[in-house]
Amino acid sequence: MKALFSSLTFLLFLMSCRSAAPVQDIIPAHDTFILESKYTGETRVINVWKPENYNSDTGRFPVLYMPDGGLKEDFPHIANTLSKLISAKEIPPIILVGIENTQRRRDLTGPTQNAEDKKIAPVVGGSKEFRAFIKEELFPVIEKKYRTGDRRGLIGESLAGLFVTETLLESPNMFDYYIAFDPSLWWNDHALVGSAEKDLAGFPTAEKRFWFAGSGTEEISKYPRELAKILKERNLPNLKWKYSPEPKEEHSTIFRATKEKALIWTFANQ
Repeated sequence: MKALFSSLTFLLFLMSCRSAAPVQDIIPAHDTFILESKYTGETRVINVWKPENYNSDTGRFPVLYMPDGGLKEDFPHIANTLSKLISAKEIPPIILVGIENTQRRRDLTGPTQNAEDKKIAPVVGGSKEFRAFIKEELFPVIEKKYRTGDRRGLIGESLAGLFVTETLLESPNMFDYYIAFDPSLWWNDHALVGSAEKDLAGFPTAEKRFWFAGSGTEEISKYPRELAKILKERNLPNLKWKYSPEPKEEHSTIFRATKEKALIWTFANQ
């Protein structure tokens, strides 16, 4: 029985690794630069999309950070979606910062005690270092190069959704807005959900917003549902959250199917 569970865990990981056929999105105008990181020990490629009124407006803009942010990853379709929603005045203008992957499974996972988890890549469990790279190295560069405001968001799907949720629970002051699509909360025997009560007990007083969704893939979505129950029981007044069950969506379709309502709920009237 234990072997069956381990095999299932491994299978679920493979399911969560962006198996859908890529969609050819139009790549919008953007900036690209490289950044040497001492925390991840490598050169990182950063893509930045600015709203159309950036050059004509002297104000400052909130920033949405995104793992899986390469031009062949999720950066184009999220930038295009932001442009559409901003033009329709459904959300305020936002800068998008995409972080291109190098070792995705390393950067987006925390440590694990599950032997099968450890087999999925040469190195896993690097989320702490990846988070330090974003906070200590990327934030200062973005804030120097662009007219940023004091509000930041983080968005991601699958393993990136795991990283989003882990950041909310373990380093909540890094961002103001958190969006996670079908987060892989099964990682490390769903330990992140198991420690949620403890993490929420020390939650900051500043208001945070958290939108997350679960697909019809029961083995994945049952853990986001469990997290929603914990959040409901805790009922923190400074954490505005919404869980969106999406039983008609598959793990491979949920991001594109729900991204607009996620962004509108998170940023409208902000």
